[in-house]
Amino acid sequence: MAYANSRSASVGFSDRIASALRFVKDAMARRRLFNQTLAELNGLTDRELADLGISRINIVDLAREAVSTR
Repeated sequence: MAYANSRSASVGFSDRIASALRFVKDAMARRRLFNQTLAELNGLTDRELADLGISRINIVDLAREAVSTR
């Protein structure tokens, strides 16, 4: 007679907590990158942005893109 060990297939409470902590840590890192990118782009003059081919109105979208492609 064979016995199945269902414990190894289930996800334990500590695994769920660790996964949640990794998610929060990753979200915080993405937020830091977004804020840093936003601050750096906002710190540029209109002339510097034009040299880069960036419109000031697109800065938030570019910061979001920097986070999503990471």
